[in-house]
Amino acid sequence: MKILILGGTGFLGPHTVEAARAKGHTLTLFNRGKTHPGLFPDIEQLHGDRKVDLSAIENEIKKGRTWDAVVDNSGYVPKDVRASATLLKPASKQYIFISTVSVYGEITKPVDEDSPVDDKLDDPDTEKVGQFYGQLKARCEAAAAEAFGKDRTANIRPGLIVGPGDETDRFTWWPWRIDKGGTVIAPGSPSSDNPVQFIDARDLGEWIVKMVEDGHSGTYNALGPGNGLGPEHGDLTIPQFLYGIKAATSSHVKFEWMPEQFLEEQHVGAWMEMPVWIPAAGGANAMHKTRNDRAVAHGLKFRPLADTARDTLAWAKANRPEGWKWRAGLAPEKEAAVLKAWAVR
Repeated sequence: MKILILGGTGFLGPHTVEAARAKGHTLTLFNRGKTHPGLFPDIEQLHGDRKVDLSAIENEIKKGRTWDAVVDNSGYVPKDVRASATLLKPASKQYIFISTVSVYGEITKPVDEDSPVDDKLDDPDTEKVGQFYGQLKARCEAAAAEAFGKDRTANIRPGLIVGPGDETDRFTWWPWRIDKGGTVIAPGSPSSDNPVQFIDARDLGEWIVKMVEDGHSGTYNALGPGNGLGPEHGDLTIPQFLYGIKAATSSHVKFEWMPEQFLEEQHVGAWMEMPVWIPAAGGANAMHKTRNDRAVAHGLKFRPLADTARDTLAWAKANRPEGWKWRAGLAPEKEAAVLKAWAVR
C-alpha cells in the first residue's frame, strides 16, 4: 500500500515508519525536515510547514498522485488538520488522525469512545497547544472527520506513549532510576490497586499500520494493558508496574512506599515528578481506567512490560549522559529531602 505520513521523524513517527516498511508498504513523509533530518534517507520525503505551506503535497496531487492512506501524527491545531484533510480528500481513501485520551472532558470516572469530549474553547482560533491540548485535539478530530468524511476517517486516542526514543522522560525515568539502585520512592502501598495505562510506541505504530491495511474508520482508545475494568481484567497496578520494571533491571533497589497524602504534603507532583502515577483520591486516576475493547477487537496488542522497560533503559543509557537534566522524575536533591522527611516521620 502507499502511505503518506504527516510527520514521521519525531517519536511515534519512526516506529510507524519501521512497522510499515517491515510490511513492504511504500512510504512518503511530509515534514519540515528539521526533526532528525538525516533519518530515513531511503524514503521519499516532501518538505514544508503544514501550518503555512502544503504546496509540496499539492504539487504531487496535481500530477495525479494518490495514496491509500494518510497518517496524521503531527496535527495539533484544527485549522491545520482541516487544511490537510481537505487537500488530501480526493487523493486518498483513508485519513488516520492521531489524537489523545486527553479529549475526554470528564476524567473522574472510567471512559470509553462514546464518552463526551471537551471541545469548549473561549477562543476557537487559539493555538495555545500547551494550555488547551485536549480541547484542541478534540476539535482536530472533528475537523478531520468533517473535511475528509466520517466514514473514511479514523481517530486514534492513545494514552501515554512510551518506549525507546521518548524525549519526554515520563516513562523513561523509571527504568533509569530503578536501574540506578538504592532506595526509590514509590507512591501508595505495595498492595495498591491504583491502575496504570500506557502504550509502547512500537505497539501503537504496528497497530496504526494494521488499521491502514484493514481500512477501518471510527474512534478508538489505544492504551492498556487490560481493558480498564480493574486488575482482575488484566489492568496493571502501580506495584505491578514498578516491580515489573525492577525485574527487568539488574540493580539492587528498595522501594520506599509512601502514602499519597504524605507525598502531597511534600509537594511531590503526580505525573511529572512521579511519572505515570495519578493519585486515587478524587477519582483523577480514572484516566488510567480507559476502555480499549474496540481497539483490541481490531487487533491492538501489547508487548510485555519487561520488554518495554529493558529496551527503554538501553535507549536511555545510550542517549542520556551522566548529569542529564531529566524532564520528568524527582530531582536527586528533592528525592533525598523527601526520604529524609519520611525517615523522621
